[in-house]
Amino acid sequence: MVDRKPPLGTEELRSLVASGEIDTVVLAFPDMQGRLQGKRFSARFFLDEVLTHGTEGCNYLLAVDTEMNTVEGYAMSSWEQGYGDFAMRPDTATLRRLPWNPGTVLLMADLAWHDGSPVTAAPRQILRRQLDRLAELGLTAQVGTELEFIVFKDSYERAWDARYRGLTPVNQYNVDYSVLGTGRVEPLMRRIRNEMAGAGLTVESSKGECNLGQHEIAFRYDEALVTCDQHAVYKTGAKEIAAQEGHSLTFMAKYDEREGNSCHIHLSLTDADGRNAMAAEDTGAPHDMSPVMRHFLAGQLAALRDFSLLYAPNINSYKRFRPGSFAPTAVAWGADNRTCALRVVGHGRSLRFENRLPGGDVNPYLAVAGLIAAGLYGLENRLELPEPCAGNAYTGDYAHVPGTLREAAELWENSEIAKAAFGPEVVAHYRNMARVELDAFDSAVTDWELRRSFERL
Repeated sequence: MVDRKPPLGTEELRSLVASGEIDTVVLAFPDMQGRLQGKRFSARFFLDEVLTHGTEGCNYLLAVDTEMNTVEGYAMSSWEQGYGDFAMRPDTATLRRLPWNPGTVLLMADLAWHDGSPVTAAPRQILRRQLDRLAELGLTAQVGTELEFIVFKDSYERAWDARYRGLTPVNQYNVDYSVLGTGRVEPLMRRIRNEMAGAGLTVESSKGECNLGQHEIAFRYDEALVTCDQHAVYKTGAKEIAAQEGHSLTFMAKYDEREGNSCHIHLSLTDADGRNAMAAEDTGAPHDMSPVMRHFLAGQLAALRDFSLLYAPNINSYKRFRPGSFAPTAVAWGADNRTCALRVVGHGRSLRFENRLPGGDVNPYLAVAGLIAAGLYGLENRLELPEPCAGNAYTGDYAHVPGTLREAAELWENSEIAKAAFGPEVVAHYRNMARVELDAFDSAVTDWELRRSFERL
């Protein structure tokens, strides 16, 4: 990995704390759902104790559902084991200001057991392991994530009380690329853009999207782990800024029957000399792929169904996958073809592929780990890339992505590719995560059932 200058150095932090400009340090890690969990520290105490020695957190944080319920089936954490602690070790390369929280900085933690061994099922560790495998080949992954979200005029508290029904989106019509439409919500979007820049992210642009009140802010690509950390910071910060403005926003994959929230992930490979390893000798022709890219992309196709649990981790995730929705249903690749699950774009230095499966609910660490593991499978087995889809992949003769979380979980559980890449502990851990969600959903009585059944059945 290339040496990087962090957004904020520890010596600069010491000066800011001494001057009173910074008084709070957030130490956090991504959980299974990709949410930031952790603690807020007095900045002086953090510098005196935590920076060097770390802190602890209850290991149930990687063994609960979205509602933070303790659930059965996890090997690492249970009532029988007493729900002990794991260590949270600060990663100083991630230290950054949080402009939307005055006087506050944040940095990520890596998780370890008390004997010093890493917590294998932690999302950040899962990604690190795949990055290490890639580094053995002299390659580095460059990644960009594109998150869509829907903004409402209602506060989060009002949305909760309304059971998330009857909310008012900030736009009443499709504002895809509309400058007029995005102007309606520019005060909020400007705050998010500028304050993310203050947190060390490089903002490229913001634009409207198709669903009512739907928008996207794009950030510059970076090394894989850096991008995933920034993704987690952005998602948390955007919600906090929206709440401060009396609004709410959601990244859920499918809020209603209109367009869902996607999270397209772009990936390219850099060799030891900093060149794009996916590009053939640059002839100026678009999509001129090197053998490395052809094998890597073939691996994506081979593992896509098996790894769908990493790209679409929730029951709601699968509601996006509908023909003609710009969310993919076909296991196919194409050159600048948005009907395919895998889209190849750019040429020369910018050549890359885009995985269009993930929604806004994705855990970026797990998804990017999946992309790298799939590519390594293609490289190791020198898989041949089939011909691209030149037409409408929705109507083509291709295998389909899983249609439900249950199908994806079964594919993941029985996948020899997943077991070889991630190990049985990780496979079992995330299979149980899916089982917990399915059990909860299968026990729930939904609004849909009440509307159809209360009087008429």
